Amino acid sequence: MARTAILNVMVQAATKAGRGLIRDFGEVENLQVSRKGPGDFVSAADRRAEEILRNELIKARPTYGLVMEESGEVEGTDGNHRWHIDPLDGTTNFLHGIPIFATSIGLERNGQIVAAVVYNPVMDELYTAEKGRGAYLNDRRLRVAARENPADMVFGTGLPFIGRGDHGRALKELRYIMPETAGIRRAGAAALDLAWVAAGRLDGYWEHKLNSWDIAAGLLLVKEAGGYVSDMEGKDKMLENGDVVAGNEFSHRHILRLLKTAASA
Repeated sequence: MARTAILNVMVQAATKAGRGLIRDFGEVENLQVSRKGPGDFVSAADRRAEEILRNELIKARPTYGLVMEESGEVEGTDGNHRWHIDPLDGTTNFLHGIPIFATSIGLERNGQIVAAVVYNPVMDELYTAEKGRGAYLNDRRLRVAARENPADMVFGTGLPFIGRGDHGRALKELRYIMPETAGIRRAGAAALDLAWVAAGRLDGYWEHKLNSWDIAAGLLLVKEAGGYVSDMEGKDKMLENGDVVAGNEFSHRHILRLLKTAASA
């Protein structure tokens, strides 16, 4: 796959940050046995990865704005472009030595995500997409799963935890969705959930109240793999409200229907 100059910049930044995360991940596994635990170390690893991304992207496109998990938003002089950056999506997994995490970069141009990179350094899986040019995993073209029967489908989601999210709503949604699927997975990294929908590993995915840096890249991956993405109302407001439903034509419609039923129950 021939990459454009801007996608090459994003790939270089993500893989460089990923190499640092792999080194830090090895240290986290050692810190698991300590009394203090690895929390402070992981926070530092997150910041180091973000600094790498920020430096690489600013060096290549100094006028672009940035929306970052750790450092917040930096306005660019360009006015039309913004990077949405998550240096370590799946922090809790990383913290516990679970090898499911990723670096995510989405490029927004005039309100639309036009380029995306999600890099899982543990598996060395590089997901890339550009608007109108398709989605790829390590240069292999991606297509969403073709399944049409919900009984054969596996869905991904996120679940609330202590002090975060609407626990009652999550349980209600699971009550309506679980009986109509082959299974539900909670991987703990929204960027990878969306990348896995694009790759056909998951048939669909839904989650509430995410941040733009969690989903910007993944939304484009799914679209460019032939999938559908929307918020819970079926509208294109995902970056604004943080609600996401993704899948193929059938699973996307099916999840939306079940969520509507759960909300009115």
